Amino acid sequence: MDGLETAKRILKNHGFSLVIVKPGIVVHATKKYGVMGLVEAIEKYGVELSGAAMADKVVGRAAAMLCRYANIAEVYAEVISNKGLDALLERNVSVEYEKLVPEILNRMRNDVCPFERLVTDCDKEEECLEKIKLFKRQASYDEP
Repeated sequence: MDGLETAKRILKNHGFSLVIVKPGIVVHATKKYGVMGLVEAIEKYGVELSGAAMADKVVGRAAAMLCRYANIAEVYAEVISNKGLDALLERNVSVEYEKLVPEILNRMRNDVCPFERLVTDCDKEEECLEKIKLFKRQASYDEP
């Protein structure tokens, strides 16, 4: 079974929100909601993520830019935003998804996700990662 299929199967069958795999190994899996699980994977594994396959519940532009930063090769999303899809396709990342939406909403579903708003004008992957990390530190942002 290839990497993306393995990541999808684990995501769907084991209740994870994010799964990153490389041939023969699960590199990272988390049940955390939002982009912080991906940030943690980048901080922990760095260049080891290059070429990996990732399955995620929700991929917006913020997650897509982090995938680009980590050089993730394949992405599956249960839900992906137009901007997230565009950001991945711009770098020739292979993408599969279940549902395409105009934008990713916050948890209360009454506004745009704060991470999406944060990276709206951000074109460089490194800049997006730093903005997300700074937001986390300043807001004492903590995932449930």
